[in-house]
Amino acid sequence: MLEEQILENDVLVLSKKQREQYFEEGAVLLENFVREQWLKKLRKASEEIVERSREIEASNNCYILEGNHSREHPRLKRLSSPVDHHPTFWDFVKDDFCTMVAADVVGPDVKYHHSKLNFKVARGGMKFDWHQDIQAWPHTDYSPVTLGIYIEDCGPEQGPITTIKGSHKGPLFSMYDENNNWVLRIPKTELDMTLAEEHIGSAGSLLLLNCRTVHGSAPNKSDKSRPFLLNVYSSANSMPYTSNPIPSQYQGTIVRGQEATWASHDPRPCQLPPDWSQGYAGPWSHQNKDNP
Repeated sequence: MLEEQILENDVLVLSKKQREQYFEEGAVLLENFVREQWLKKLRKASEEIVERSREIEASNNCYILEGNHSREHPRLKRLSSPVDHHPTFWDFVKDDFCTMVAADVVGPDVKYHHSKLNFKVARGGMKFDWHQDIQAWPHTDYSPVTLGIYIEDCGPEQGPITTIKGSHKGPLFSMYDENNNWVLRIPKTELDMTLAEEHIGSAGSLLLLNCRTVHGSAPNKSDKSRPFLLNVYSSANSMPYTSNPIPSQYQGTIVRGQEATWASHDPRPCQLPPDWSQGYAGPWSHQNKDNP
């Protein structure tokens, strides 16, 4: 559904100003948005995942570990597809609250694509280089939106997500380096840093992030971890055309409205990722950690 058509619809959860900000800037932070009842459930589920990670000795397709992870001191970087590992996460994805937020920016018919839980652990949780998301999972249009939820408070010292305002309206950058390695990184020199906006917020704050928006985050240098749940939705008529890097039994589920009978096609092209059909190879092994 085109942006103009969406803006003509009545809002369900967002204010008109918030929806307009999303389309103008490519991201909008909704402070204290998630109810405390849900936050308690999400925290409990996240804590259970961390406990399970004590038994994991090396990163795999589901558990991505920080380099100094151990049974005694678990340091989990990411859980891929949390909806497949704990029922609370899927219940949250399909809750009316979340699907109405998504519908306000993608249209009334909403489809689930994937999710991940980035922990950004205390005292050294790694940075995420500047990048755009959609090159990892191209769709036939650019409706996909990520709903990112701070499960705990996130201050400036914890490596909050930072976006480049309006970058979703600009070009897509290559996510490969000069050796054709998938690095998911945009050189800082190619970005207008005067447009950078740091999104700090208390627990329950929700960030809507357009799939084309340039974003990244600094390392966590604080004594508190920064668990950040990211759920990706699209309009029902937006069709992924490469393998899902984070596959799930729930991918493609219509979580609000009706299934599509016609596909939407945006004329702008999208760079193709590596072949994920044999499993997702994350960018971290090729990233230069000292690259600004």
